Amino acid sequence: MSHKFPKLHNAAWPGVVGKGPDSEPPIDLDEMLDLTAAAECAGQKFDGFDLFLFAPHINIDASDDELKQLAEKAQSRNLEIGSVVAPVWPPTDGGPAMGDEKEREQFLTQVRKGCRIAQKLRELGVRTHGVVRIDSASGVEPWSQDPEGNTKLIADTFRQAGDIAADHGERLAAEGEICWGGMHSWREMIKLLEQVDRPQQVGFQADMAHTLLYILGYNAPEDRIVPQDFDWDPGELDQALATLTAALRPWTIDFHVAQNDATVKGSGSHDRTGRHCLPNDPNGKLDIPKHAGHWLRDANGELTKVFDHICWDGCMFSNEVMRTPQTWNDILAAMVSVRDAHGWD
Repeated sequence: MSHKFPKLHNAAWPGVVGKGPDSEPPIDLDEMLDLTAAAECAGQKFDGFDLFLFAPHINIDASDDELKQLAEKAQSRNLEIGSVVAPVWPPTDGGPAMGDEKEREQFLTQVRKGCRIAQKLRELGVRTHGVVRIDSASGVEPWSQDPEGNTKLIADTFRQAGDIAADHGERLAAEGEICWGGMHSWREMIKLLEQVDRPQQVGFQADMAHTLLYILGYNAPEDRIVPQDFDWDPGELDQALATLTAALRPWTIDFHVAQNDATVKGSGSHDRTGRHCLPNDPNGKLDIPKHAGHWLRDANGELTKVFDHICWDGCMFSNEVMRTPQTWNDILAAMVSVRDAHGWD
């Protein structure tokens, strides 16, 4: 059954994340948008795309004219723009959220620039929903040298970032991944969000691939939900995901559909994190439409309708795979299956 919501978005950043001198060359934004716009499943199309705010896809200091051109690129392909990723990391001119005063100001500067772009795209009418995505831009090992003190610093930085977002009419979503200090386990993620204590401005971005590793306790064995001898029994997996989502769903304001084979991967400059797989990967551990329901429905099975769009995320695939049109047809089919199961009008 087809529904109007949530809108189905593709991510443009797989064209740049994990690419570069130590990997494959990036795929430019125009090509990623063409691939997205061409995908089709039973007469249904992608409604939009989410965007990484950094070169080569977009200049974080883009002029208003350049942003108008970006909006026209989207609209000419019948696509909207949704959530955007602020480039808060040191290699993209940001800094660790638990760093020194200068580093934290660099982090906040990139948030400010990202929110300015997000606001402008709203004003241009091409972006009606979505968040600005952030993370701690801090490694797990440095964080572990002073967990309490570093989480306090990250929380303070996130609060300041939330104030910046509010000034632009935006909200921030912190994406939980095992590679980001203070966000590398579900319990630490909740501690951080509670310390930030700005639920209207700073929430959680859930990615199905990354959060699967939360239940396994990667980088935080003490927080693993399933037992050491877990053999992927479907009932145990469902119960673990129910436990995880009951804790994080109240904070969740943005959602990535994804597949994972319970392994980690890093390429280019990206640290090892949850490995994204194609939706039909035979080694994938997730039943995508079923397990997406843990995030899209509450404990009583009622739709939460918290976000108006959901986005596919599949980073670090080869360029050959991403340039194959069937790849995006299959991905869109997975997205449609989620909307069929958990959509509304």
